[in-house]
Amino acid sequence: MAPFDVVLLTADKYLDSHSQSPLVQNVRLEDGLVAEALENEGLQITIKSWSDSQFNWASTKFILIRTPWDYFERSHAFMQWFDSTSQATTFINSTELIRWNFDKNYLRGLQQKGIAIPKTYFISKGSKITLKKALELAEKTFGGACHNWVLKPCIAAGAYNTFKFNSSDINVFEKRFEQLISESDFMLQEFQESITSKGEISLMFFGTSFSHSVIKRAKLGDFRVQDDYGGTVGLHNATQEEIDFALSVLHACEALPLYSRVDILEDNEGRLALAELEIFEPELWFRFQPGSASMLAKTITKTYFT
Repeated sequence: MAPFDVVLLTADKYLDSHSQSPLVQNVRLEDGLVAEALENEGLQITIKSWSDSQFNWASTKFILIRTPWDYFERSHAFMQWFDSTSQATTFINSTELIRWNFDKNYLRGLQQKGIAIPKTYFISKGSKITLKKALELAEKTFGGACHNWVLKPCIAAGAYNTFKFNSSDINVFEKRFEQLISESDFMLQEFQESITSKGEISLMFFGTSFSHSVIKRAKLGDFRVQDDYGGTVGLHNATQEEIDFALSVLHACEALPLYSRVDILEDNEGRLALAELEIFEPELWFRFQPGSASMLAKTITKTYFT
C-alpha cells in the first residue's frame, strides 16, 4: 500500500527553507496551506521536487502538480519524467488534461469552440519565416494593421522569453526571433492595451465552483504582470459576467478540470477574452482567500477518497 495519499509537486529551489526570496517564501507558504488542508482531511502528504531521482513515485496514490516552475527551462526532461511517472501513479488533474494544457497551442482549440482570445498568430517551431513576414501574415489574418505586439513561446511560464515590441522595431528582433523559433512554437499576439491600463484578472475554480479572483497589474513602464518583474496582485471582486465567461472556458475543455485558473482580460475591441487557461501548474493565491485551500482539499477528498 502506498504510504502517501498525495504528493505536492514542486521544484528543487522551492524546498530551500533558508531562502530569503519572496517568491520562494510565497511558494512555501502556499504549499504549506494546501498540505495542511489535505492533512485536515485525514490524508498523508509530502512535498517533493519533480527532479528528485531518489523518490519512488509509485509510493503515492496521487500527485498534485503545484510549483514545478523550472519545467519550461527543461521541458523535454520534464515531459520524460511526466510520461514515466504517469505509469506509476495518478495525477490531479488528469494526464490527458495536463498534456493538452502544457502547450499553449490549446488556445487554438478553444478559439475554434467559440472562446474569444486576443488576436493570435501561431508560428511552428522550425518555420523558415522572418519576423517581418510573420507580422505581415498576422495582419492579413486579422484583417488590419497592428502596431504593438507580444511574442511568447507556447511552452513557458512567468513571461519567460516573452517580448513586447512595436512593428517599427522588428529589425532589432529579427536575429533573436530566428533563434527562438528554432527552439519552440511561438505565438505572435496583438498587445492588449488593457493589460497596462486595467490589468489581468485570474479566477480560481475547483470543479465548476468559483472560489476567488485576483487582479494582476504591471508596474509602470512594463507589460508583465508577474511579481518577478515588479507586478502587483490583489483580490478582485469578480462580476457575474466574468465568472460566466470563465465557466464557458471550462465547459469548452474536453474534460472538466478538478482545479483551474482562468486568466481573462478586456481585449482591444472591449470584449472579455481568455488570456490563458491554467490547469497544469497554476498559482492559485490561496493566501489571499482564507478557506480556499480547504475548498481544494475537500474537492480532492470527495473526488478521490470517498
